[in-house]
Amino acid sequence: MIRIFRHYISRAYLSLLIIESLVFFAAMYFGIGIRFLAGPDWYSVEESLISSAIFAATMTLSCSAMGLYRRSLSLQDYNLLARTSASFVLALLALIVIYYFIPTLLIGRSVLAIAMVLALVGMVVTREFFYKFANLEKFKKRMLVIGSGIKASKLGEINNSFIHKGFVVVGFVSLPGEDVQVDSQQLIYSDSVNIRAIAENLRADELVVALDDNRRFMPLKGLLDCKMSGLRVIDMVNFYEREQGIISLENTYPGWLIFCDGFTQGGFRALEKRLFDLFASTLLLLVTWPAMLITALAIYLESGCAGPILYRQVRVGEDNKNFEVLKFRSMRTDAEKDGAQWAQAQDSRVTRVGAFIRKCRIDELPQIFNVFNGQMSFVGPRPERPEFVYGFEERIPYYRERHRVKPGITGWAQLCYPYGANENDTIQKLQYDLYYVKNYSLFLDLSIMFNTVEVVLWGKGAR
Repeated sequence: MIRIFRHYISRAYLSLLIIESLVFFAAMYFGIGIRFLAGPDWYSVEESLISSAIFAATMTLSCSAMGLYRRSLSLQDYNLLARTSASFVLALLALIVIYYFIPTLLIGRSVLAIAMVLALVGMVVTREFFYKFANLEKFKKRMLVIGSGIKASKLGEINNSFIHKGFVVVGFVSLPGEDVQVDSQQLIYSDSVNIRAIAENLRADELVVALDDNRRFMPLKGLLDCKMSGLRVIDMVNFYEREQGIISLENTYPGWLIFCDGFTQGGFRALEKRLFDLFASTLLLLVTWPAMLITALAIYLESGCAGPILYRQVRVGEDNKNFEVLKFRSMRTDAEKDGAQWAQAQDSRVTRVGAFIRKCRIDELPQIFNVFNGQMSFVGPRPERPEFVYGFEERIPYYRERHRVKPGITGWAQLCYPYGANENDTIQKLQYDLYYVKNYSLFLDLSIMFNTVEVVLWGKGAR
């Protein structure tokens, strides 16, 4: 993993992105050559390079939007055929728009067809080699876990859900007095002084301290020896932040929050984010206003030309200040006659139009005007209702910290976790929200914005 503008990115998937970008470039460049192999070449070298660059950029962005370079995509969500097909269709539509607005860049349909075929073949071959070689043992980081209790056992399991496993656990060091919860075949009994010898014998690249009780078992002398010998030593909070893109509530403590890097707000960062919000929201409004107009008409007709089209609901925003969020009405007008409640799967209160616009996230589009008013941001934690927030702040540690930034139309939690329908889901999503608050950057916002296309097309988190 490498860190770009505070956000962790898989080296393997970044390499895959670069390689496939070159494959897409070559697909168009050689596609032009194949098309005019038996006749006069209608394109100069300069025109071929420009066309190839535009094709490669469009294809790469489309694949990124479909999550094809996201390591955190689970095995359950990873449907390579469907995502590849969707990315090619999306890229084709984007290229049509580009050619429509910039006719001088237009290329022949036969050239585009050949380039698409070559791109698909090149992508299949590249992915075949990637999945074959990227998961070889010698390319994985070798991790030695200090601890053998419950936290250590959880750490050993998180790698199982990933397509590309970036690390391998070479052993669990059990200290005297620990309650062992890990596989006995990987268990190494030790005292606090020979940890360095164990790490060197196992050729460990990194040590992760995963002790259930740091106050009783922390082997400071052995860990200090490892650190001063050049071995990387990290704690559980930093490990989960790097590998899963979360701030683990189970392992976080006030001292870490105070002294860690990140959680920087205000100044130029606030101005930068505001300008990005205005630009992104204006762009979204220009693209989606026909869909918004059709949705408004559909809601109006379904309700018998009666009832409101927009739904206003009080939510908690930045600094715990309440505001009214705007949404297209997707439920019956009497949906909350019995008070506030979570939306459920197959919720009977949802109208037919409402079910569709929720699935496609069209119901969220009026929040563009909340962004223009400065109440929301384009990217940020989703705003929650005050009826729920007051209880969450009492029962969930650090819940209040998600309100240090403006809530967003889309966010890191929405990208990485499905719809939250209970308090446990709220806890899981909070861990992603805290990661975003800690590591916000324009780069992270752009990454989330591109991947939101995947959320909409796959209906993730919609209910």
